[in-house]
Amino acid sequence: MFIYLLILLIFLYLLAIMPKITSRPDFNPFKDRYYAHRGLHDNNSDAPENSMKAFERAIEEGYGIELDVRLTKDKVPIVFHDKSLKRVCGIDRIVEDLDYEDLKLLKLFKSDENIPLFKDILQFVNGRVPLIVEIKGPSDNLKICEIISTLLDEYEGVYCIESFDPLIINWYKKNRPRVIRGQLSSNYFKRELGKNIVMNLILQNMLLNFYSKPDFIGFNHHYADMLSYNIIRNLYRTPTFAYTIRSQKDLVKNRNLFDYFIFEGFRPRDSRKS
Repeated sequence: MFIYLLILLIFLYLLAIMPKITSRPDFNPFKDRYYAHRGLHDNNSDAPENSMKAFERAIEEGYGIELDVRLTKDKVPIVFHDKSLKRVCGIDRIVEDLDYEDLKLLKLFKSDENIPLFKDILQFVNGRVPLIVEIKGPSDNLKICEIISTLLDEYEGVYCIESFDPLIINWYKKNRPRVIRGQLSSNYFKRELGKNIVMNLILQNMLLNFYSKPDFIGFNHHYADMLSYNIIRNLYRTPTFAYTIRSQKDLVKNRNLFDYFIFEGFRPRDSRKS
């Protein structure tokens, strides 16, 4: 009896973590390129993270761009990573508590760069390099998906979306099924992303893939030995993005563990064929 129960649990587990495995999208436009995390940035320079200048430098050097999008209080999509303004702008306020008219006056770190509008970044990039758009937002408000999808619908360049939130991935599955979507994950206990043990286990093992059916997995490369990640990559043959690679050593180490690489803090030397 125990054996049958064990087999059943394994079967259900494999079903739960199964991403999209049929009618897969074409990933060729994303190949043969590295992706600059929040642009090709240096927070001690005139090109800090998620700034127009950082995206300009990434394009100049031929890198794809990974960026973060969240909403202001008045529902304007901006390119900004943190929930709080403290680290980047030196103000102890929450982004979604302020209107864009207030936010646009702030500077990023010690630079002259402002928090950019998402629509301005799309106009600036204009399809010159592929984009990985990470969507930030609370699970109880999917308004951000509706708002940024209207902008992306008119964008003619190559892009995909990704999020840690399966509800966002599921929204795209239902409402924009042709948009390539990726589930982000990590070791939630190591990252301390939340204190709900059950939810941490669900999210880090991607047990809601059966629900959102992501096209790819974005995973913290430090935990590439985790069981669910390896099953998804090796059994289901799902494309994978490594984040965030911060040295050539880590790039080489993870070469055979991921398909695509998001980097920061160095210039990758192309050793894909070595």
